[in-house]
Amino acid sequence: MKSSGYHNKAKLYLDKFTALKTVPPVAARLMKMIEEDTSSLEEFETVIRVDPTLVLRILKLINSSYFSLRTKIKSISEAVAYIGMDNLRNMIVLDAVKNLFLKDSTTTEFSRKKLWAHCAVTSICCNMVAERIFVQKGEDDFLCGILHDIGLIVEDQVAPEKFKSFCRTFEPENQKLIDHERMTMGTDHTIIGSLLTEQWGLKPDLCQGIKCHHDIMNHVEPDSHNGILQISEYLASMFGYMAYPETQQKLKSPPLLFHIKKNIMGYRAIIDDLPQEITRVKEIYSLGDDDTDELI
Repeated sequence: MKSSGYHNKAKLYLDKFTALKTVPPVAARLMKMIEEDTSSLEEFETVIRVDPTLVLRILKLINSSYFSLRTKIKSISEAVAYIGMDNLRNMIVLDAVKNLFLKDSTTTEFSRKKLWAHCAVTSICCNMVAERIFVQKGEDDFLCGILHDIGLIVEDQVAPEKFKSFCRTFEPENQKLIDHERMTMGTDHTIIGSLLTEQWGLKPDLCQGIKCHHDIMNHVEPDSHNGILQISEYLASMFGYMAYPETQQKLKSPPLLFHIKKNIMGYRAIIDDLPQEITRVKEIYSLGDDDTDELI
């Protein structure tokens, strides 16, 4: 099948997924407002107040030890000003997609909760690599890590029988995941994920990072979203946080391998600090809950 066929099939899946209203209207509206960057803090407060759970999350975060403010903040607009738009966006997206990951899958061969743990830890690695190795803001890379496998959830949600067949017939030793996925599903999760994040109004380079995270490239910038994501998936797999199918993530792009070797001390420090960082980020973004704390 030509690439246009994979693209068209992905759009069909997304049409069904969107029809299920999987993303709350408040979250969709806020994400659009953040990316358009034309709304006032008061306008954000008006929309946020529609969702009492999000209000509580924001106020809990701003008054936590993470920010260590001297006075308690009760105003949503003031809290948003302190938190920042990128952190607010990530919190909103996490709230919107987390429940999708924690629902039961249609097949016993695939665990949404394990996929959530993989994505959560990958996102933490993305943030650490961006900030520590490349000395750049890591919020977009964090979001890229959370969403990079969202396409698998879409497939499981809207085409459960095909997805069962994909899971049951895949042979990691003899097949590439994307090749088998395209043969069984008519598309793959990287295409679906990039199209979905485009619909949500996320930045084009972030969407591109999601689309290319399984590509083995001879020319890839290590500090791009794609480069950071591939490196971070590799780091997460070293700690046992692997996506379906549970095969060890291998890093094969020569520029990324060369980059890691060149900066090996920095990556060793990240590996040493990762368990503590997981604990810290879980508190900030509520990555875990009663059912998933043991996973991440």
